[in-house]
Amino acid sequence: MKCEYDYDEKTDSTLIKKTPDYLIHENVFGTTSTFVFFSLVNSDGTPYLNLHILKKSKDFIKATCLNAASRIFIQLSNGKIVTLINSSDENCSNLTYNSAERDNISILNSYFLFAKDGYEDLKKYPITLVRIKFASETIDYIMHKELRSDAFKETVYNPENYFINYLKCVE
Repeated sequence: MKCEYDYDEKTDSTLIKKTPDYLIHENVFGTTSTFVFFSLVNSDGTPYLNLHILKKSKDFIKATCLNAASRIFIQLSNGKIVTLINSSDENCSNLTYNSAERDNISILNSYFLFAKDGYEDLKKYPITLVRIKFASETIDYIMHKELRSDAFKETVYNPENYFINYLKCVE
C-alpha cells in the first residue's frame, strides 16, 4: 500500500503527518446511518489513531462522549488485544442540523495513543474486533475483510488490514 497524506508538514521544530480518513465500519438502518473512520497521525514522532464517528438520522441523536477513561480495544486474529488510550480528558460529539436534507448530524473526533504493548502485532495481524469504551457505553464493531460501502459506492475498504497497510505511514 502506498502512503497518502491529508496533511504533511515538516519544519525545523515540528513534524506532522495525517493519513486520510478510512472507513472501518458502516451501519445503515432505516433513517439512521453510522460511519466509523480511522486515520493515523504522527505528531513530532508520536503516532496517534484519530477516531472519527459520523451519525446521520432523521431522528434525534443523543450526544456521544469520551472521557479520560475511554479506550479503544483492538482484538487481533492472533487473540492479542491492543489497548489505545484517549489523549484528551473529555470530548463530546458536536450536533448539527442539515435543513436541506432534514438530517440531524453528530460528529465525534478524538485522538488515541498507542500503548507499546502489542504495537508490533498491529503491523502483522488482521483486526477481528474493535471495542470502543465511551463515557457511558461500550460498543463493539466487528471488522470485515472487505467493506463495500452503501454511502461511498466507488470505494472498497479492507478494515481488518487497516494497521497492516497503513501504520508504516506514520512511523
